[in-house]
Amino acid sequence: MHGECRSGNRRLASALLSLFLALVPVATGADIVTNPAAAPASVSIPTPSEKAMRFYRTGNVLWIARTLWSLAVPIALLVTGVSALFRSAAVRVGRNWLVALCCYTTLLVLLQYLMDLPLNFYGGFMRPHEYDLSNQPLAKWWMDSLKELGLAWIVAVCFLWVPFCLMRRSPRRWWFYTGLLTIPYLLVAMFLLPIFVEPLFNKFGPMKDRALESRIQAIAEKAGIAGGRILEVDKSVDTKTVNAYVSGFLGSKRIVLWDTIIARLTPEELLFVMGHEMGHYVLGHVWKSILVFAALVMAALYGIHRVAPSLIERHGERFGFKQLSDFASLPLCVLLLNTFSLVLTPVGYAYSRYQEHEADRFGLEITRNNQAAALSFAKLQEQNLSNPHPGSLHKIWRATHPPLGERIDFLNRYRPWEQGLPSKYERYFSTGRIPGKASFAEPAEELSSTNRLLNKPQIENAAK
Repeated sequence: MHGECRSGNRRLASALLSLFLALVPVATGADIVTNPAAAPASVSIPTPSEKAMRFYRTGNVLWIARTLWSLAVPIALLVTGVSALFRSAAVRVGRNWLVALCCYTTLLVLLQYLMDLPLNFYGGFMRPHEYDLSNQPLAKWWMDSLKELGLAWIVAVCFLWVPFCLMRRSPRRWWFYTGLLTIPYLLVAMFLLPIFVEPLFNKFGPMKDRALESRIQAIAEKAGIAGGRILEVDKSVDTKTVNAYVSGFLGSKRIVLWDTIIARLTPEELLFVMGHEMGHYVLGHVWKSILVFAALVMAALYGIHRVAPSLIERHGERFGFKQLSDFASLPLCVLLLNTFSLVLTPVGYAYSRYQEHEADRFGLEITRNNQAAALSFAKLQEQNLSNPHPGSLHKIWRATHPPLGERIDFLNRYRPWEQGLPSKYERYFSTGRIPGKASFAEPAEELSSTNRLLNKPQIENAAK
């Protein structure tokens, strides 16, 4: 029986590894078509300022601090017995298991918020102001922080009971069922995010520049996705950085432009940005990101399933619980999840970088304006204090997007149409349709049956 179980586990691990390899294509030199004679207007990669390099280096230090803190906090909750203390208090207050779990979750979310507050305040408020990247008043930061606390509590209460209930009912397969349920959970969350969550923090509305909106709609029609939602958000109340992103699912799907990027870029550069964002939609990156994320979550949950029992057997008396199904074990689950994430994150981020590269290609092919495309990233680098050539460790563990230096080089050199060669995605533009032609509000049929560990289909992360 145990031999069969181990054999089944090996087969499952092999299947998950195969899925990762299938979903993370390898980019080759063949992706780039070079024609130096036809590229007299190449855009130079800006040399990062000393201020930008200091921002980069302090960002790495902050990331290390956050990572170590994410491991130290659950360890402290376990070894001090605080988690077990909260569980006992919640059981006394709650009338049944579910109510007790909600009470425990409330206590833990509040404590976690207070423990994380110093790092979050420095990283979210002090540091952006120190580097002149923020317009956000202190009062708004506090208000947004409290809103995030409320959202964290709602998500925890609505979701945490699921794995613990499955642990009680199916101790050997809870991790598998929880991983599968991640998919519908993410779909619901993505549908609700732009409707109920994002408007809590900023005001969204139609684009103010109607002429530019008409040009964007023309690009959308060329891609076969006319009638989509294109919104402008007043991020200038919070930040001086620039960005654009895809948000939502089904009827809530839209492309969002920060007002800062509209003010900073020319119309031609913005058309490339919009082409990039449309590429995420046309190429089905949201769907694929969910599949990858669910697979990585399942792998991490399986790791918890395998490792946690031995830790509980050794240290359960000190922790104050004897079974993983005891919700006092939540800090142990978080500790192991954060640990496994350090191993799995590079896989998800590698796939995210591939998606961003292909979205760059899509945006360039649909606009065919290499100079405007490269200039958009050059301006973004300067405005966001980005390092165009970060170190390898930064790229592996922190970068959901390719380095800006690589992106600008690609946009300068990729122009197959000037050599009479076919573009990778041209067939979708020339016929005016894509598989499952629809508006943004209706998802197009996937080009493949198989993004980001963290689904962040943005042209570039906000400065960190």
